[in-house]
Amino acid sequence: MTVIVPHHQLFAVDALLPSGWAKDVVLSWDAHGVLTHVDANTLAPANVARASGPVLPGMPNLHSHAFQRAFAGLTEHRGQAQDSFWSWRTLMYRFASRLGPEQMEAIATWLYAEMLEAGYTSVCEFQYVHHDADGTPYTDDAELSLALLRAANTTGIGFTLLPVLYQTSGFGAKPPSEGQRRFIRSTESMLALLEGLKPRCDAQGAQLGLAPHSLRAVPPDSLRDAIAGLNRIDPASPIHIHIAEQTQEVDDCVAWSGQRPVAWLLDHMPVDARWCLVHATHMDHEEYDRGARSGAVAGLCPTTEANLGDGIFDFPRWRDHGGIWGVGSDSHACVNAAEELMLLEYGQRLSTRQRNVGAEAAHRHVATALTLGAVQGGAQASGRAIAGLATGQQADFVVLDSTHLALQGLAPADMLSAHVFASHRTSAIAEVWRAGQARVTAGRHPLHESAARAFVAARAQLLQDQ
Repeated sequence: MTVIVPHHQLFAVDALLPSGWAKDVVLSWDAHGVLTHVDANTLAPANVARASGPVLPGMPNLHSHAFQRAFAGLTEHRGQAQDSFWSWRTLMYRFASRLGPEQMEAIATWLYAEMLEAGYTSVCEFQYVHHDADGTPYTDDAELSLALLRAANTTGIGFTLLPVLYQTSGFGAKPPSEGQRRFIRSTESMLALLEGLKPRCDAQGAQLGLAPHSLRAVPPDSLRDAIAGLNRIDPASPIHIHIAEQTQEVDDCVAWSGQRPVAWLLDHMPVDARWCLVHATHMDHEEYDRGARSGAVAGLCPTTEANLGDGIFDFPRWRDHGGIWGVGSDSHACVNAAEELMLLEYGQRLSTRQRNVGAEAAHRHVATALTLGAVQGGAQASGRAIAGLATGQQADFVVLDSTHLALQGLAPADMLSAHVFASHRTSAIAEVWRAGQARVTAGRHPLHESAARAFVAARAQLLQDQ
Protein backbone atom coordinates (compact mmCIF):
# COMPACT_ATOMS: atom_id res chain seq x y z
CA MET A 1 0.00 0.00 0.00
CA THR A 2 1.26 3.47 -0.88
CA VAL A 3 1.59 5.85 2.06
CA ILE A 4 2.14 9.59 2.22
CA VAL A 5 5.68 10.61 3.18
CA PRO A 6 6.62 14.01 4.66
CA HIS A 7 7.92 15.46 1.40
CA HIS A 8 4.74 14.61 -0.57
CA GLN A 9 6.20 12.53 -3.36
CA LEU A 10 5.37 9.34 -5.22
CA PHE A 11 7.44 7.39 -7.72
CA ALA A 12 5.67 5.57 -10.55
CA VAL A 13 7.37 3.22 -12.96
CA ASP A 14 4.57 4.09 -15.43
CA ALA A 15 2.29 7.13 -15.39
CA LEU A 16 -0.19 8.57 -17.87
CA LEU A 17 0.75 12.24 -18.33
CA PRO A 18 -1.22 14.68 -20.54
CA SER A 19 1.20 13.92 -23.39
CA GLY A 20 0.87 10.15 -22.97
CA TRP A 21 2.55 7.31 -21.12
CA ALA A 22 5.85 8.10 -19.41
CA LYS A 23 8.43 5.99 -17.57
CA ASP A 24 10.00 6.51 -14.15
CA VAL A 25 7.91 9.48 -13.04
CA VAL A 26 8.26 11.36 -9.76
CA LEU A 27 5.13 13.25 -8.69
CA SER A 28 5.73 16.00 -6.11
CA TRP A 29 3.04 18.09 -4.46
CA ASP A 30 2.74 20.75 -1.78
CA ALA A 31 0.78 20.89 1.45
CA HIS A 32 -2.32 22.00 -0.47
CA GLY A 33 -2.23 18.93 -2.68
CA VAL A 34 -1.11 20.81 -5.80
CA LEU A 35 1.50 19.23 -8.06
CA THR A 36 4.75 21.23 -7.97
CA HIS A 37 6.85 18.93 -10.17
CA VAL A 38 6.19 16.05 -12.54
CA ASP A 39 9.53 14.61 -13.59
CA ALA A 40 9.78 11.72 -16.05
CA ASN A 41 12.72 9.48 -16.92
CA THR A 42 14.33 10.02 -13.55
CA LEU A 43 15.80 7.82 -10.87
CA ALA A 44 13.59 7.01 -7.91
CA PRO A 45 14.61 9.25 -4.99
CA ALA A 46 15.57 7.51 -1.78
CA ASN A 47 12.83 6.96 0.78
CA VAL A 48 10.02 7.90 -1.63
CA ALA A 49 6.97 5.67 -1.81
CA ARG A 50 6.49 3.62 -4.98
CA ALA A 51 3.15 3.21 -6.68
CA SER A 52 2.16 -0.45 -6.83
CA GLY A 53 0.98 -0.16 -10.44
CA PRO A 54 0.50 2.28 -13.32
CA VAL A 55 -0.71 5.73 -12.28
CA LEU A 56 -3.61 7.41 -14.10
CA PRO A 57 -5.01 10.93 -13.73
CA GLY A 58 -8.12 11.05 -11.55
CA MET A 59 -11.33 11.18 -13.57
CA PRO A 60 -13.76 14.10 -13.10
CA ASN A 61 -17.44 13.10 -13.10
CA LEU A 62 -19.06 16.06 -14.83
CA HIS A 63 -22.74 15.24 -14.26
CA SER A 64 -24.46 13.81 -11.18
CA HIS A 65 -27.93 13.78 -9.64
CA ALA A 66 -26.92 12.19 -6.35
CA PHE A 67 -30.36 11.26 -5.00
CA GLN A 68 -31.12 9.19 -8.11
CA ARG A 69 -28.61 6.56 -6.99
CA ALA A 70 -31.20 5.39 -4.46
CA PHE A 71 -33.69 4.28 -7.13
CA ALA A 72 -31.23 2.88 -9.67
CA GLY A 73 -32.59 -0.50 -10.75
CA LEU A 74 -36.13 0.24 -9.58
CA THR A 75 -37.51 1.47 -12.90
CA GLU A 76 -36.51 -1.53 -15.00
CA HIS A 77 -40.04 -2.81 -15.58
CA ARG A 78 -42.61 -1.85 -18.19
CA GLY A 79 -45.16 0.56 -16.80
CA GLN A 80 -46.94 1.42 -20.03
CA ALA A 81 -47.12 0.28 -23.63
CA GLN A 82 -43.97 2.19 -24.59
CA ASP A 83 -41.68 3.37 -21.80
CA SER A 84 -39.33 6.28 -22.40
CA PHE A 85 -37.38 9.01 -20.65
CA TRP A 86 -40.67 10.76 -19.97
CA SER A 87 -42.26 7.81 -18.15
CA TRP A 88 -39.02 7.31 -16.20
CA ARG A 89 -39.17 10.98 -15.21
CA THR A 90 -42.61 10.50 -13.67
CA LEU A 91 -41.23 7.75 -11.43
CA MET A 92 -38.24 9.93 -10.55
CA TYR A 93 -40.54 12.79 -9.46
CA ARG A 94 -42.46 10.42 -7.20
CA PHE A 95 -39.24 9.29 -5.54
CA ALA A 96 -37.90 12.86 -5.19
CA SER A 97 -41.09 13.94 -3.43
CA ARG A 98 -40.15 11.82 -0.37
CA LEU A 99 -36.53 12.89 -0.06
CA GLY A 100 -35.35 14.72 3.08
CA PRO A 101 -31.99 16.28 4.01
CA GLU A 102 -30.90 13.24 6.05
CA GLN A 103 -31.63 10.84 3.20
CA MET A 104 -29.94 13.17 0.71
CA GLU A 105 -26.75 13.24 2.77
CA ALA A 106 -26.73 9.47 3.37
CA ILE A 107 -27.30 8.69 -0.32
CA ALA A 108 -24.67 11.17 -1.47
CA THR A 109 -22.10 10.00 1.08
CA TRP A 110 -22.35 6.42 -0.17
CA LEU A 111 -22.41 7.55 -3.79
CA TYR A 112 -19.31 9.71 -3.45
CA ALA A 113 -17.45 6.90 -1.69
CA GLU A 114 -18.50 4.62 -4.57
CA MET A 115 -17.27 7.18 -7.07
CA LEU A 116 -13.86 7.37 -5.44
CA GLU A 117 -13.58 3.59 -5.41
CA ALA A 118 -14.52 3.62 -9.11
CA GLY A 119 -11.79 6.07 -10.15
CA TYR A 120 -13.67 9.38 -10.02
CA THR A 121 -11.82 11.99 -7.97
CA SER A 122 -14.23 14.90 -8.50
CA VAL A 123 -17.92 15.35 -9.19
CA CYS A 124 -20.16 18.09 -10.57
CA GLU A 125 -23.44 17.90 -8.65
CA PHE A 126 -26.43 19.14 -10.70
CA GLN A 127 -28.63 19.84 -7.68
CA TYR A 128 -32.29 20.59 -8.36
CA VAL A 129 -34.18 19.37 -5.27
CA HIS A 130 -34.27 22.62 -3.27
CA HIS A 131 -37.38 22.77 -1.09
CA ASP A 132 -39.41 20.74 1.37
CA ALA A 133 -41.92 18.16 0.14
CA ASP A 134 -44.74 20.69 -0.17
CA GLY A 135 -42.57 23.12 -2.12
CA THR A 136 -41.86 25.57 0.71
CA PRO A 137 -38.26 26.60 1.40
CA TYR A 138 -36.42 25.11 4.36
CA THR A 139 -35.56 27.43 7.24
CA ASP A 140 -32.07 27.46 5.79
CA ASP A 141 -32.81 27.79 2.10
CA ALA A 142 -29.56 25.98 1.28
CA GLU A 143 -30.40 22.90 3.39
CA LEU A 144 -30.20 20.27 0.66
CA SER A 145 -27.17 21.82 -1.03
CA LEU A 146 -25.40 21.86 2.33
CA ALA A 147 -26.19 18.15 2.77
CA LEU A 148 -24.32 17.51 -0.49
CA LEU A 149 -21.40 19.71 0.54
CA ARG A 150 -21.12 17.75 3.79
CA ALA A 151 -21.17 14.44 1.91
CA ALA A 152 -18.37 15.62 -0.37
CA ASN A 153 -16.31 16.85 2.56
CA THR A 154 -16.86 13.63 4.52
CA THR A 155 -15.73 11.37 1.69
CA GLY A 156 -12.97 13.64 0.38
CA ILE A 157 -14.15 13.86 -3.22
CA GLY A 158 -13.48 17.06 -5.16
CA PHE A 159 -16.67 19.04 -5.63
CA THR A 160 -18.40 21.43 -8.00
CA LEU A 161 -21.87 22.43 -6.80
CA LEU A 162 -24.34 23.45 -9.49
CA PRO A 163 -27.66 24.62 -8.02
CA VAL A 164 -30.34 24.23 -10.67
CA LEU A 165 -32.63 26.99 -11.91
CA TYR A 166 -35.98 25.40 -12.77
CA GLN A 167 -39.11 27.47 -13.46
CA THR A 168 -41.40 25.96 -16.09
CA SER A 169 -42.53 22.54 -17.30
CA GLY A 170 -42.11 23.18 -21.01
CA PHE A 171 -41.26 25.59 -23.78
CA GLY A 172 -43.37 28.74 -23.85
CA ALA A 173 -43.32 29.11 -20.04
CA LYS A 174 -45.77 26.30 -19.30
CA PRO A 175 -46.61 26.20 -15.58
CA PRO A 176 -44.66 23.66 -13.50
CA SER A 177 -46.30 20.37 -12.62
CA GLU A 178 -47.06 19.08 -9.13
CA GLY A 179 -44.03 16.78 -9.33
CA GLN A 180 -41.73 19.73 -9.95
CA ARG A 181 -42.73 21.87 -6.96
CA ARG A 182 -39.58 21.06 -4.98
CA PHE A 183 -37.40 22.30 -7.84
CA ILE A 184 -38.95 25.69 -8.59
CA ARG A 185 -37.11 28.95 -7.90
CA SER A 186 -37.39 32.53 -9.08
CA THR A 187 -34.27 34.00 -10.61
CA GLU A 188 -33.87 36.32 -7.61
CA SER A 189 -34.17 33.38 -5.22
CA MET A 190 -31.51 31.46 -7.14
CA LEU A 191 -29.07 34.36 -7.08
CA ALA A 192 -29.64 34.79 -3.34
CA LEU A 193 -28.93 31.08 -2.88
CA LEU A 194 -25.70 31.37 -4.85
CA GLU A 195 -24.60 34.39 -2.81
CA GLY A 196 -25.12 32.41 0.39
CA LEU A 197 -23.41 29.28 -0.89
CA LYS A 198 -20.31 30.99 -2.29
CA PRO A 199 -18.42 31.41 1.03
CA ARG A 200 -19.47 27.92 2.14
CA CYS A 201 -18.08 26.39 -1.05
CA ASP A 202 -14.89 28.46 -0.79
CA ALA A 203 -14.37 27.27 2.79
CA GLN A 204 -14.00 23.63 1.71
CA GLY A 205 -12.32 24.21 -1.64
CA ALA A 206 -15.44 23.47 -3.67
CA GLN A 207 -16.33 25.29 -6.88
CA LEU A 208 -19.76 26.94 -7.20
CA GLY A 209 -21.54 27.31 -10.53
CA LEU A 210 -25.04 27.43 -11.98
CA ALA A 211 -27.18 24.90 -13.84
CA PRO A 212 -30.10 26.31 -15.82
CA HIS A 213 -31.94 22.99 -16.02
CA SER A 214 -32.87 23.15 -19.71
CA LEU A 215 -34.39 25.49 -22.28
CA ARG A 216 -37.80 24.00 -21.57
CA ALA A 217 -37.45 24.76 -17.82
CA VAL A 218 -35.93 28.28 -17.95
CA PRO A 219 -37.50 31.02 -20.11
CA PRO A 220 -35.09 33.23 -22.12
CA ASP A 221 -35.37 36.34 -19.93
CA SER A 222 -34.73 34.31 -16.78
CA LEU A 223 -31.75 32.61 -18.40
CA ARG A 224 -30.19 35.94 -19.36
CA ASP A 225 -30.83 37.46 -15.93
CA ALA A 226 -29.45 34.42 -14.11
CA ILE A 227 -26.23 34.42 -16.10
CA ALA A 228 -25.80 38.16 -15.57
CA GLY A 229 -26.29 37.66 -11.83
CA LEU A 230 -23.85 34.74 -11.77
CA ASN A 231 -21.25 36.89 -13.51
CA ARG A 232 -21.49 39.42 -10.70
CA ILE A 233 -20.83 36.67 -8.15
CA ASP A 234 -18.07 34.85 -10.05
CA PRO A 235 -17.48 35.59 -13.75
CA ALA A 236 -15.40 32.41 -14.18
CA SER A 237 -17.84 29.94 -12.63
CA PRO A 238 -19.11 27.02 -14.74
CA ILE A 239 -22.56 26.88 -16.35
CA HIS A 240 -24.14 23.48 -17.11
CA ILE A 241 -27.39 22.87 -18.98
CA HIS A 242 -29.30 19.77 -20.14
CA ILE A 243 -29.81 20.13 -23.86
CA ALA A 244 -30.99 18.08 -26.87
CA GLU A 245 -31.21 14.89 -24.81
CA GLN A 246 -34.49 13.72 -26.32
CA THR A 247 -35.98 13.98 -29.82
CA GLN A 248 -39.25 15.22 -28.32
CA GLU A 249 -37.32 18.07 -26.70
CA VAL A 250 -35.86 18.98 -30.11
CA ASP A 251 -39.28 18.87 -31.77
CA ASP A 252 -40.84 20.99 -29.02
CA CYS A 253 -38.05 23.54 -29.25
CA VAL A 254 -38.49 23.83 -33.01
CA ALA A 255 -42.24 24.30 -32.55
CA TRP A 256 -41.60 27.03 -29.96
CA SER A 257 -38.74 28.94 -31.57
CA GLY A 258 -38.19 27.66 -35.09
CA GLN A 259 -34.74 26.44 -34.04
CA ARG A 260 -33.19 23.31 -32.62
CA PRO A 261 -32.08 23.62 -28.96
CA VAL A 262 -28.31 23.87 -29.43
CA ALA A 263 -28.69 26.32 -32.32
CA TRP A 264 -31.04 28.49 -30.23
CA LEU A 265 -28.63 28.48 -27.29
CA LEU A 266 -25.65 29.42 -29.46
CA ASP A 267 -27.58 32.26 -31.08
CA HIS A 268 -29.02 33.73 -27.89
CA MET A 269 -26.54 33.04 -25.07
CA PRO A 270 -22.79 33.71 -24.58
CA VAL A 271 -21.78 30.07 -24.87
CA ASP A 272 -18.05 29.62 -24.35
CA ALA A 273 -15.58 27.44 -22.43
CA ARG A 274 -17.50 27.99 -19.16
CA TRP A 275 -20.45 26.02 -20.50
CA CYS A 276 -21.13 22.30 -20.37
CA LEU A 277 -23.78 21.05 -22.80
CA VAL A 278 -25.03 17.98 -20.98
CA HIS A 279 -25.97 15.16 -23.37
CA ALA A 280 -26.30 17.27 -26.57
CA THR A 281 -27.28 13.96 -28.14
CA HIS A 282 -29.45 15.20 -31.01
CA MET A 283 -27.63 17.86 -33.05
CA ASP A 284 -27.45 18.47 -36.77
CA HIS A 285 -24.17 18.99 -38.61
CA GLU A 286 -24.15 22.76 -38.11
CA GLU A 287 -24.79 22.40 -34.38
CA TYR A 288 -21.89 19.96 -34.05
CA ASP A 289 -19.64 22.42 -35.85
CA ARG A 290 -20.73 25.57 -34.01
CA GLY A 291 -21.02 23.83 -30.64
CA ALA A 292 -17.50 22.47 -30.85
CA ARG A 293 -16.07 25.82 -31.98
CA SER A 294 -17.73 27.59 -29.03
CA GLY A 295 -15.29 25.88 -26.66
CA ALA A 296 -18.11 24.38 -24.59
CA VAL A 297 -17.76 20.87 -23.16
CA ALA A 298 -20.09 18.13 -24.35
CA GLY A 299 -21.16 16.32 -21.18
CA LEU A 300 -21.63 12.69 -22.20
CA CYS A 301 -23.30 10.19 -19.86
CA PRO A 302 -23.25 6.94 -21.86
CA THR A 303 -24.68 4.54 -19.27
CA THR A 304 -27.58 6.84 -18.36
CA GLU A 305 -28.23 7.74 -22.00
CA ALA A 306 -28.41 4.02 -22.75
CA ASN A 307 -30.56 3.31 -19.70
CA LEU A 308 -33.07 6.01 -20.70
CA GLY A 309 -33.04 5.21 -24.42
CA ASP A 310 -31.83 8.70 -25.34
CA GLY A 311 -29.81 7.91 -28.44
CA ILE A 312 -26.13 7.99 -29.41
CA PHE A 313 -23.96 11.10 -29.58
CA ASP A 314 -21.93 11.45 -32.80
CA PHE A 315 -18.55 11.34 -31.09
CA PRO A 316 -16.32 11.29 -34.21
CA ARG A 317 -18.10 14.32 -35.66
CA TRP A 318 -17.68 16.32 -32.43
CA ARG A 319 -13.98 15.47 -32.22
CA ASP A 320 -13.46 16.18 -35.93
CA HIS A 321 -14.59 19.74 -35.18
CA GLY A 322 -12.16 19.99 -32.26
CA GLY A 323 -14.87 19.50 -29.65
CA ILE A 324 -14.04 19.07 -25.96
CA TRP A 325 -15.93 16.42 -23.99
CA GLY A 326 -16.10 14.60 -20.67
CA VAL A 327 -18.17 11.92 -18.97
CA GLY A 328 -20.63 11.76 -16.10
CA SER A 329 -22.62 9.08 -14.34
CA ASP A 330 -25.82 11.20 -14.25
CA SER A 331 -28.58 8.96 -12.80
CA HIS A 332 -26.00 6.44 -11.49
CA ALA A 333 -27.41 3.33 -13.11
CA CYS A 334 -23.68 2.65 -13.24
CA VAL A 335 -20.97 4.18 -11.03
CA ASN A 336 -17.75 3.24 -12.80
CA ALA A 337 -15.50 5.62 -14.73
CA ALA A 338 -14.04 2.81 -16.84
CA GLU A 339 -17.48 1.53 -17.84
CA GLU A 340 -18.56 5.00 -19.00
CA LEU A 341 -15.58 5.01 -21.36
CA MET A 342 -16.30 1.44 -22.43
CA LEU A 343 -19.92 2.18 -23.29
CA LEU A 344 -18.97 5.42 -25.04
CA GLU A 345 -16.71 3.41 -27.33
CA TYR A 346 -19.14 0.54 -27.78
CA GLY A 347 -21.97 2.90 -28.68
CA GLN A 348 -19.80 4.38 -31.41
CA ARG A 349 -18.87 0.92 -32.66
CA LEU A 350 -22.53 -0.03 -32.92
CA SER A 351 -23.36 3.23 -34.66
CA THR A 352 -20.46 3.27 -37.15
CA ARG A 353 -19.93 -0.50 -37.43
CA GLN A 354 -16.21 0.09 -36.91
CA ARG A 355 -13.76 -0.72 -34.10
CA ASN A 356 -11.42 1.48 -32.06
CA VAL A 357 -13.38 4.61 -32.91
CA GLY A 358 -12.01 6.51 -29.92
CA ALA A 359 -8.35 6.13 -30.88
CA GLU A 360 -6.36 9.16 -32.02
CA ALA A 361 -3.26 9.63 -34.14
CA ALA A 362 -1.27 10.49 -31.01
CA HIS A 363 -2.81 7.72 -28.89
CA ARG A 364 -3.59 4.51 -30.74
CA HIS A 365 -4.89 2.76 -27.63
CA VAL A 366 -8.56 3.67 -27.26
CA ALA A 367 -8.53 3.60 -23.47
CA THR A 368 -5.55 5.97 -23.34
CA ALA A 369 -7.11 8.45 -25.77
CA LEU A 370 -10.49 8.37 -24.04
CA THR A 371 -9.02 8.73 -20.56
CA LEU A 372 -6.97 11.78 -21.51
CA GLY A 373 -9.88 13.38 -23.37
CA ALA A 374 -12.35 12.81 -20.56
CA VAL A 375 -9.96 14.21 -17.95
CA GLN A 376 -9.35 17.36 -19.98
CA GLY A 377 -13.03 18.02 -20.62
CA GLY A 378 -14.12 17.05 -17.13
CA ALA A 379 -11.62 19.45 -15.60
CA GLN A 380 -12.86 22.30 -17.77
CA ALA A 381 -16.48 21.56 -16.90
CA SER A 382 -15.60 21.37 -13.19
CA GLY A 383 -13.99 24.80 -13.13
CA ARG A 384 -11.12 23.36 -11.10
CA ALA A 385 -7.41 22.67 -11.70
CA ILE A 386 -7.75 18.90 -12.12
CA ALA A 387 -6.61 18.43 -15.72
CA GLY A 388 -4.22 15.54 -15.13
CA LEU A 389 -0.72 14.85 -13.91
CA ALA A 390 0.91 18.20 -14.64
CA THR A 391 2.48 21.00 -12.62
CA GLY A 392 -0.13 23.33 -11.17
CA GLN A 393 -2.89 20.74 -11.24
CA GLN A 394 -4.24 19.01 -8.18
CA ALA A 395 -2.60 15.72 -7.17
CA ASP A 396 -5.60 13.57 -8.11
CA PHE A 397 -4.64 10.14 -9.39
CA VAL A 398 -5.53 6.47 -9.55
CA VAL A 399 -3.16 3.53 -9.09
CA LEU A 400 -4.13 0.43 -11.04
CA ASP A 401 -3.87 -3.00 -9.43
CA SER A 402 -1.10 -4.67 -11.41
CA THR A 403 -1.92 -7.97 -9.66
CA HIS A 404 -5.48 -8.05 -11.03
CA LEU A 405 -5.85 -11.10 -13.28
CA ALA A 406 -6.90 -8.99 -16.28
CA LEU A 407 -3.83 -6.76 -15.96
CA GLN A 408 -1.02 -9.09 -14.87
CA GLY A 409 2.05 -9.14 -17.10
CA LEU A 410 0.82 -6.46 -19.52
CA ALA A 411 2.44 -3.24 -20.73
CA PRO A 412 0.94 -0.12 -19.06
CA ALA A 413 -1.19 0.96 -22.05
CA ASP A 414 -2.56 -2.56 -22.29
CA MET A 415 -3.24 -2.58 -18.54
CA LEU A 416 -5.43 0.50 -18.98
CA SER A 417 -7.14 -1.15 -21.96
CA ALA A 418 -7.82 -4.23 -19.84
CA HIS A 419 -9.11 -2.05 -17.02
CA VAL A 420 -11.63 -0.41 -19.37
CA PHE A 421 -12.55 -3.33 -21.62
CA ALA A 422 -11.66 -6.58 -19.85
CA SER A 423 -11.90 -6.38 -16.07
CA HIS A 424 -15.39 -7.91 -16.12
CA ARG A 425 -16.97 -5.55 -13.56
CA THR A 426 -14.36 -6.39 -10.92
CA SER A 427 -12.28 -3.47 -9.75
CA ALA A 428 -8.79 -3.17 -11.19
CA ILE A 429 -8.16 -0.09 -9.02
CA ALA A 430 -5.80 -0.41 -6.06
CA GLU A 431 -5.68 3.17 -4.77
CA VAL A 432 -7.27 6.56 -5.39
CA TRP A 433 -5.64 9.79 -4.27
CA ARG A 434 -7.29 13.21 -4.16
CA ALA A 435 -5.37 16.42 -3.43
CA GLY A 436 -2.37 14.33 -2.45
CA GLN A 437 -4.19 12.19 0.09
CA ALA A 438 -5.01 8.51 -0.24
CA ARG A 439 -8.82 8.25 -0.22
CA VAL A 440 -9.06 4.62 -1.34
CA THR A 441 -6.59 1.90 -0.39
CA ALA A 442 -6.75 -1.77 -1.33
CA GLY A 443 -9.78 -0.84 -3.43
CA ARG A 444 -11.87 0.38 -0.48
CA HIS A 445 -12.88 3.76 0.89
CA PRO A 446 -12.60 3.88 4.71
CA LEU A 447 -16.34 4.70 4.95
CA HIS A 448 -17.39 1.83 2.69
CA GLU A 449 -19.22 -0.22 5.33
CA SER A 450 -20.80 2.56 7.38
CA ALA A 451 -21.85 4.60 4.35
CA ALA A 452 -23.36 1.53 2.70
CA ARG A 453 -25.45 0.76 5.78
CA ALA A 454 -26.72 4.34 5.97
CA PHE A 455 -27.55 4.28 2.25
CA VAL A 456 -29.57 1.07 2.56
CA ALA A 457 -31.48 2.50 5.53
CA ALA A 458 -32.23 5.74 3.68
CA ARG A 459 -33.43 3.88 0.61
CA ALA A 460 -35.65 1.62 2.69
CA GLN A 461 -37.21 4.64 4.35
CA LEU A 462 -37.91 6.28 0.98
CA LEU A 463 -39.50 3.11 -0.35
CA GLN A 464 -41.83 2.57 2.62
CA ASP A 465 -44.70 4.47 1.05
CA GLN A 466 -44.10 3.51 -2.58
